[in-house]
Amino acid sequence: MGRIKPRNIKTLGKKLIARYGPLFTLEYEHNKRILEKIAVFPGKNFRNKLSGYITRLKKREAKGQIVIASSET
Repeated sequence: MGRIKPRNIKTLGKKLIARYGPLFTLEYEHNKRILEKIAVFPGKNFRNKLSGYITRLKKREAKGQIVIASSET
């Protein structure tokens, strides 16, 4: 069984995917580097958890389990 992510990780992860969706991939390390370029986070642990959650969402999207709406602004 996995760990349950805090609400702030989930909310921010979904907002970032909606805004910067095409930048993120299925690779954790790549997503971590993209997050470093996009914003400044309070700590490494927070950034890593967020990167892991975004990677998880992108993998689920690739399998067709979820549909992530992206905003084209």
